[in-house]
Amino acid sequence: QVQLVESGGGLVQAGGSLRLSCAASGRTFSTYAMGWFRQAPGKEREFVAVINWSGDTTSYADSVKGRFFISRDNAKNIIYLQMNSLKVEDTAVYLCAAENGAPWSTVATMVALPDPEFDYWGQGTQVTVSS
Repeated sequence: QVQLVESGGGLVQAGGSLRLSCAASGRTFSTYAMGWFRQAPGKEREFVAVINWSGDTTSYADSVKGRFFISRDNAKNIIYLQMNSLKVEDTAVYLCAAENGAPWSTVATMVALPDPEFDYWGQGTQVTVSS
């Protein structure tokens, strides 16, 4: 069992930056692919970024590419999402998720699905970007 707890959300002006964290429990954290997703009011959950178990492979949604950066520290059981040049349309609840066992090619396909079947999900942290 893995528990995920997000933090770091808040209110920021457009153009600003935030860093989200997702702390994971469990001794097998380093074997999980980890992803960030977001959900705005009235909209479907959408993929933001994903990182493989070792941290050397990442993938991003086109809408955040070049502005957001995902990383992980397996020694601390934490993943991060550095968000720069924030836009009003980035406002959403940001959730982290963990997937164990699927090869990277499968993970890369899963994140594009409307309801990606990651094994574990956090409760989310609110990010609000004001104009």
